[in-house]
Order: sequence, then structure tokens, then C-alpha cells
Amino acid sequence: QVQLVEAGGGSVQAGGSLGLSCTASGDPSTNYCMGWFRQAPGKERELVARVDRYRTSFYPDSVKGRFTVSKDDAANTLFLRMDSLKPEDTALYMCAAGRRGYMACPKANDEYPYWGQGTQVTVSS
Repeated sequence: QVQLVEAGGGSVQAGGSLGLSCTASGDPSTNYCMGWFRQAPGKERELVARVDRYRTSFYPDSVKGRFTVSKDDAANTLFLRMDSLKPEDTALYMCAAGRRGYMACPKANDEYPYWGQGTQVTVSS
């Protein structure tokens, strides 16, 4: 079973940049679709980026062009580069892995079996 630990995050002013990392242990990250999610207080968890085992990435419109997901398979690490940050990007950011061995990513957010604890990102105006 894979374990996920996020790092990075912090506080930044609007328009700034931050980088997050998610390191997998217990099983190579190449066995999983990997994704980044966020959840703000009082809001539902939402996908912000994912990369499947075909190495195809996907972003919702809310972050497209501003966020970039990448993987370092040798280091079992998933990254999220966040540019042009906005106050509405403030949230707890979590890394997740899909079902082991599946090439595609889960269709629903709640179908990811493995989650990290999350790291806080705060963007001030």
C-alpha cells in the first residue's frame, strides 16, 4: 500500500508562486494515477491536477494555465507548481493516488483510495 506525504505550501501574496511536492513510499508511484486536490473551509474537495499512467495531465478550468503538475518517477515524487496565485486558491492541498495498476485516473474524486495529510496554502490579497 502506498503512503503519501506532502511538503511545501505556506503563505504568499496574490500573484506569487508556490511549489508542492508529494513523496510516495511503500510502492512505486509509477503504479498509480496521481492527483492534487484542495479543500477550503466550507467547500467540497476539488481536483486541481492529475496525471495518469499514460503521463497525460488534466487541469480544471479554475487552474488551467496557472498550475503545472509533474512527476519524478525515480524519486517517487509528484510536484505541483502554482503560479499567478489568487486568494481563492487558499485551501488545504492534498495528494492522492488512484487504484493500483489502473492506467486511467478515477472518474470521481472519492474513488481515490490513498491520500496524504495535506499542506496548507494561503494566498493573501
